[in-house]
Amino acid sequence: MTENKVKFHIPHWEELPDIELYSDQVIKYLEDYLEPFHTDKTEKVITNTMINNYVKQGVIKPPVKKKYNKSHLAYLFVICLLKQVYSIHDIKVLIRLALGVVPVEISYNRFCITLKEAITCIFENKEYVDEEELGKGRRLLKCAILSYANKLYVEKTFLNK
Repeated sequence: MTENKVKFHIPHWEELPDIELYSDQVIKYLEDYLEPFHTDKTEKVITNTMINNYVKQGVIKPPVKKKYNKSHLAYLFVICLLKQVYSIHDIKVLIRLALGVVPVEISYNRFCITLKEAITCIFENKEYVDEEELGKGRRLLKCAILSYANKLYVEKTFLNK
């Protein structure tokens, strides 16, 4: 990844698999997308234990017949990225705030779009400005994502992680 060009993509809701996945498939799917942006190489992107802990803590719903659906994947993408900056408890609160306003599909797509815009702006040294007035929930989302994008930039550009 160069300072001026960053290719970051996590799948939007429509791109997530329509079939339910077992935990080993979920782990592989998440790792494929997130490994290049996971800066702490001493720690796994995601493990079965992590997923089980997120279920126990009530951050995500339990799988149905040991299978995970699109909602689970969306939650896990958000958790895997934001846990680099926030505690799991804080992420749980942020997710609840986001889902209190709009359904998971819309909220997750907003997350993906905002994340891509924030990372692109940070890496291209541009100001990230919204064209519209943001409500409290969207502003919180933007701030949370910007904190991750800034951390990623510092680690990739200056700390060579």
